[in-house]
Amino acid sequence: MNTAARSNGGPAPAVPAGSVEIRPGPFVKWAGGKSRLLSAFDRLLPPGFDPSRGRYFEPFVGGGALFFHLAPARAVLSDSNPELVNCYQVVRDRVEELIALLREHKNDRQHFYKVRSLSPAGLSAAERAARLIFLNKTCFNGLYRVNSRGEFNVPFGRYDNPRICDGENLRAVSARLRDVEILCLPFEQTVRRAKAGDFVYLDPPYQPVSATANFTGYTATAFGDKDQERLAAVFSQLSKRGCLVMLSNSDSPVIRELYKDFRIAEVKASRAINCKAERRGRVSELVIMNYKI
Repeated sequence: MNTAARSNGGPAPAVPAGSVEIRPGPFVKWAGGKSRLLSAFDRLLPPGFDPSRGRYFEPFVGGGALFFHLAPARAVLSDSNPELVNCYQVVRDRVEELIALLREHKNDRQHFYKVRSLSPAGLSAAERAARLIFLNKTCFNGLYRVNSRGEFNVPFGRYDNPRICDGENLRAVSARLRDVEILCLPFEQTVRRAKAGDFVYLDPPYQPVSATANFTGYTATAFGDKDQERLAAVFSQLSKRGCLVMLSNSDSPVIRELYKDFRIAEVKASRAINCKAERRGRVSELVIMNYKI
């Protein structure tokens, strides 16, 4: 898997003369995405970090809302989901091929299940990326979930007219990712090179606050209590190293205890993933920081 910055696709597409430059944003909908929290995050970001000069690490990239919002000049993005990482790399390196493939897909129930049944192992990198984006745009609630065998298992979403191919945004994202390092690694390895002054944002699968809110199905291996403890240890190590560290998680006694030695702020987030509709809506989440704001 390609782990370096843009290596095989040449320069990103140029913006045509006289056109309006598109501000890139997330190209997939990901559970726990932070797009609606960006205004709250603005007051919680490390005051000493300059995106135009500093280095940014995000080892649970998901939809990448904060990355696109900050637009750091230097960044390392990673995730443990190989399909998502491949998608980012294809958007960066082969965006025109991806756009052409996406235009072949249609919002049709039979077509959806045919594409869902395909094994990513038998597809090219670009075909895998187009498959993920298509399923993400047309599946129920835009939810990415896999079973214990790593197979995507979300049903058809029945949207009237989903935008399967947003070529303008994909091209803008490709340009933004041009010099970004994109990895498929465990979070410990991703942040191993982070140094004093670097900004590390950690957005792991959340600690469940109830049985019905338990969603960690981004990969075949769930993110459990021991993983939360490992992450808290890495947070402490990064803090001792002089990194600027910010972490999002659920407002639970477990998380408050794990990070009791750091600054904790509460934010209200709109969440839609719960099997009971009455439990969806605005919930309290925690933002943990090792710096003063």
